[in-house]
Amino acid sequence: MSAAAAFSSRRGVRQFVKFGIVGASGTLINFVAYHALLHFRAQLWWAYAIGFLLGGVNNYWWNRHWTFRSRGHAGKEMAQFVTVSALALCVSEPVLWFMDRQLPATLHFRNSIAWVAATVAGMAINFFVNKYWTFRHTHHTGDDA
Repeated sequence: MSAAAAFSSRRGVRQFVKFGIVGASGTLINFVAYHALLHFRAQLWWAYAIGFLLGGVNNYWWNRHWTFRSRGHAGKEMAQFVTVSALALCVSEPVLWFMDRQLPATLHFRNSIAWVAATVAGMAINFFVNKYWTFRHTHHTGDDA
């Protein structure tokens, strides 16, 4: 088996790729909701929070059932996932606010740039805290973890 094949067969790598795919779908939901709400004149921070929440619900379901294949207590995991999401939102919202104030008002994609910066700020928190706290019971001690 080649080194690349061995690396890609590792469970942690597969989980990270799946987490990325799930995250992309949640990000798309977040992005569409955020921009739709801005179109209807919602406040910037409300639009981001609602989009974040909708994307998060999508991400929880798919990560529980597909990425980590969890059979743990759904209520406990949901509470942990929501806690992690709230932490990521607490990091993301100030980034959104800062970017909104620093970017020139005349910049055409200003809201989208602020959204991207805020979303990236919460990504690492979401993956690592969910992997090692929310879904830690899905890990095993084998060599491919």
